[in-house]
Amino acid sequence: MSRKFVRNTIKELPYSGIRKFFDLASSMKGVISLGVGEPDFTTPWHICEASIYSLEKGYTNYTSNCGLEELRRGISAYLKDKYGLDYNHDGEIIVTVGASEAIDIALRCVLEPGDEVIIPEPCFVSYKPCALMAGGTPKIISTREADCFKLMPKDLEKAITPNTKVLLLSYPNNPTGAIMNRKELQAIARVVEKYDLLVISDEIYSELTYNGEHISFASLPGMKERTILINGFSKSYAMTGWRIGFAAAPKEIADAMLKIHQYTTMCAPIMGQIAALEAITNGAREVKRMVAEYDQRRNLIFNGLNEIGLRCFEPRGAFYAFPSIKETGMSSQEFCETLLREEKVAVVPGDAFGECGEGYIRCSYAASLEQITTALERMERFVKRHVKEVKIASAAR
Repeated sequence: MSRKFVRNTIKELPYSGIRKFFDLASSMKGVISLGVGEPDFTTPWHICEASIYSLEKGYTNYTSNCGLEELRRGISAYLKDKYGLDYNHDGEIIVTVGASEAIDIALRCVLEPGDEVIIPEPCFVSYKPCALMAGGTPKIISTREADCFKLMPKDLEKAITPNTKVLLLSYPNNPTGAIMNRKELQAIARVVEKYDLLVISDEIYSELTYNGEHISFASLPGMKERTILINGFSKSYAMTGWRIGFAAAPKEIADAMLKIHQYTTMCAPIMGQIAALEAITNGAREVKRMVAEYDQRRNLIFNGLNEIGLRCFEPRGAFYAFPSIKETGMSSQEFCETLLREEKVAVVPGDAFGECGEGYIRCSYAASLEQITTALERMERFVKRHVKEVKIASAAR
């Protein structure tokens, strides 16, 4: 072929750093994976049963583009009960194919070519690529362990230019486990209002918050009209494969997002929507149970990583720990590849989540206590061996 058909922006996008290690680990025997961010719980049976029963009744058709009315009403009631937010089920809520689709169509909906999107890193791997594919210009802010990986208002204000349009916010955070409290978010809200920004708030881990409450950004004074709230069922209800998320936004923005949604995916699968309706209606007890188990695992991995010499900031949300591996003298990529090869433990390099993640790794504690304990034992052997090698090499110099 003489012509080049693939768009340059897509050519230049890297493949996901998470998937690389997941695929590698899945090809090896005896690997303990602390890599992919997926609950190890199966979807609670009553949720599965609701979907199975719907199939038996013949519910295999399309739904409204914006989703089943009953589910949208359920989401509206949930947001009201949980955060005091009033979203009309008819016009302000869209059911999407996972939270990932909601982020994609939100960015495509609001960005003109050259508009800047501020993205605090480390962050979920899709944010920057989605901004680029929507024609936007990502503007990266590096958060710091010294600040508990929270976005600082002064850093946000410094990054804003006349072209800045969107702040993409994600707390509880993947990969760090950081959260932000009301006072800290209010300080961000003041900057957002001062510079007339739109916020896309990815709150997919909202239910997985420990030692504190989750504050929805849209619930802050004056922020509902300038926020696209993203959430879903994957993490809190152990429903990753069902691919059901949602967006709540002011009607003008929701209407525009719906246009993209209806021309690309049409609607989320009806059987998944029916399962999600059962989850949001009757799933609170299972969520509470799973969160309590995650909290046990969080304490185990946090204390364990620090004890073996991998300094770790205490994660307060999601199900990830983000320890420093700088003591080993390895890069994040080298550490993960060598750990997988020598000890058969799969973790994700920190730089997969942005350049400022270099020197860290992401460990998911969505694994059993037994698996985490064994993984920590293997990692301790690995760290002792390689830190010793670093010290010997330093002494030789």
